[in-house]
Amino acid sequence: MLDLWNKNSYDVHDLVEIVRVLRAPGGCPWDAEQTHASLRRNLLEEAYEAVEAIDQGSLSGLKEELGDVLLQVVFHASIEEDAGQFNLNDVADGVCRKLIFRHPHVFGRSDAHSTQEVLANWDELKKQEKGQRTQADTLDAVARSLPALWRAEKMQKKAAQVGFDWPEVSPAMDKLEEETRELRQALTGQGDALEELGDVLFAAVKVGRFLGLDPEEALHACCEKFANRFRLVEAQVCSSGRTMDAVPLSELSDIWNSVKHTTPGT
Repeated sequence: MLDLWNKNSYDVHDLVEIVRVLRAPGGCPWDAEQTHASLRRNLLEEAYEAVEAIDQGSLSGLKEELGDVLLQVVFHASIEEDAGQFNLNDVADGVCRKLIFRHPHVFGRSDAHSTQEVLANWDELKKQEKGQRTQADTLDAVARSLPALWRAEKMQKKAAQVGFDWPEVSPAMDKLEEETRELRQALTGQGDALEELGDVLFAAVKVGRFLGLDPEEALHACCEKFANRFRLVEAQVCSSGRTMDAVPLSELSDIWNSVKHTTPGT
């Protein structure tokens, strides 16, 4: 075994070796038992934690979280290396080939003079690479594991590429109002409430697209605003010597409205 205890610095090769040792006989039982499925949530969580470090502007946090993401990549590749399917170099080979193929304006003979041309070429080359013959194929290719709001947004963008979209935001707003009415009807037993709620969210995403707004970012901001305002409401209730569940909803609503007007955007 390599001496991995007393190095001044480590690199990707060391990471690969450490994971190999952990998963080998005599290593760590937990690491040896893991599968792609058991690690699925870990991969998602590490990616989100890296994004949170970006949102916080923390370079030290980003460095750490990117390491955790890299560990997940190495771990998954190690599982398949043991199974004789592929290794980390094969993973790198695949993405290198993809990047070269999708950047002919850099590595080939075609030209692209703007970001818009680059993105158009990228989408067309991706279709060729994936064997997507119809636009419906591109919709099917949008990962079902994405957060639903992002999946909706990506599917709408792909439909819009072939003209299946309104020219401006007003019809999208009308559609949102229509879907909201249908949800109200479903609450009276005149429809499927789950389906209608999905239609409302899908329509809201379309409105956001016309406004250039990220639906996940918008909802996260709303969650933060709700949490901050709730904290202020609770603080006012506690200052009166009561608990939240002892205060009538009408009074809680009045306090909420007061907080809302005195702390806009909070």
